[in-house]
Amino acid sequence: MQMLLTLRFDGTAYHGFQVQKNALSVCEALQDGMQALYGMRPPVKGCSRTDAGVHALEYCVSYMPPKLIPPQKLPLSLNRFLPGDIRVLAAREVPDDFHARYSAQSKEYLYRIWNSPVDDPFEAKYHWRISQPLDEAAMARAAAYAVGTHDFAAFMSAGSKITDTVRTVHFFRVQREGRAIVLHICADGYLYNMVRILAGTLVEAGAGRMPPEGMRAALQSGRRALAGDTAPAKGLFLYRVNYGG
Repeated sequence: MQMLLTLRFDGTAYHGFQVQKNALSVCEALQDGMQALYGMRPPVKGCSRTDAGVHALEYCVSYMPPKLIPPQKLPLSLNRFLPGDIRVLAAREVPDDFHARYSAQSKEYLYRIWNSPVDDPFEAKYHWRISQPLDEAAMARAAAYAVGTHDFAAFMSAGSKITDTVRTVHFFRVQREGRAIVLHICADGYLYNMVRILAGTLVEAGAGRMPPEGMRAALQSGRRALAGDTAPAKGLFLYRVNYGG
């Protein structure tokens, strides 16, 4: 049996999850902890590639443990060897053919915007500050156009080798919480920087620089120039991975 870990991490100090040649990644820090716990570095399968600076409230990793540690004891055992900005929340056994990424049915992300001329020093690492007042109702109308199965080519950054750009968005919600505006999206998969470009597009709609229907126009055209800017990584959180069953 494999083990499935649920992690939470602050991505500020890391260059994404995947191991990098010349930069510290979450995976490298996790495997350093596994080296201390198991005496070896087992290969791990992450549920998603994350960009530098992106955070996770629930990030899932599957691997074959070199030795048996009961799942209920594994979080505390492994956390002793991890840096304070990475924590194992839970562990459970999964079948040998399980894959943290390819077994997922959908993933949910949050994007946090701080809508104020003045930043919050305690929250500045975890949101994108927009000084101009934003109309969350206009943002919600724009988000509604993204729900469903569409070609999201206009919402993918250059450099990706993916050719199939059709994805299904199950829901895309906009909620204001005081000065914070939280975007919550669930989809069966995502393109490179897709959520961050969608967030940038909603900000354009909320600021009145783009009508909400501009989201539909960008989807139909497939042209990156019709979508908004790529929002900063620091406001993005992987929120939940849904495996079903």
